[in-house]
Amino acid sequence: MNTHSFQITVSQSIGTVSAEIISGNEIKTVLTLAHGAGAGMNHSFMVSLANSLAEEGIATIRFNFPYMEQKKMRVDVPAIAHKTVEVVLNKTHELFPAAQIFVSGKSFGGRMSSQYLSNHTPAFVNGIIFYGFPLHPAGKPAVDRAEHLKNIKLPMVFLQGTRDELAKWPLIEQVTKDLPTATLFKIEGADHSFKTGKHNTMEQLVKATKNWIAIQK
Repeated sequence: MNTHSFQITVSQSIGTVSAEIISGNEIKTVLTLAHGAGAGMNHSFMVSLANSLAEEGIATIRFNFPYMEQKKMRVDVPAIAHKTVEVVLNKTHELFPAAQIFVSGKSFGGRMSSQYLSNHTPAFVNGIIFYGFPLHPAGKPAVDRAEHLKNIKLPMVFLQGTRDELAKWPLIEQVTKDLPTATLFKIEGADHSFKTGKHNTMEQLVKATKNWIAIQK
């Protein structure tokens, strides 16, 4: 396993953020991996996912959004989050110009990434992977947050738990059914953190990711 930590400048006014590449010896596929709202790039789920993907030959670039880097409580406004996604994507392409590149994110990170892709489609991006799309706030079922997904023409895969309080199953099922390029992968009994009691869902997440990427080639 190879690990490389570095800094990425988002802009002169926004500043820099931390990033880390975890990969095997040969890099053919790379995911940008954006964190959720309440935990940064070094949260145990993010690190475990990156290591597990690397074992299957899928490299990742995890990164912090500026608010997390600066230890602020409130998440970045969309414009700053989108700019961060853009800069990280361009850096990924610069570092790995021959690799197959996908965008991915946990919860908030996935939604900010997809919002960016709804208005910009870099030619080198092959698709987007959602590790728990946050369709609505807890206790307030709605589908408004999915509207921008209709503008994305890239392949999308939603890895969702059936007990996710931020994406009631009937709603996420309907949303993905109405998106021509979307695939929905069910993690039975998992909540928004992909916890199902004592059962570890990481193996399912990684296998589903690997299998979906394989059919995009």
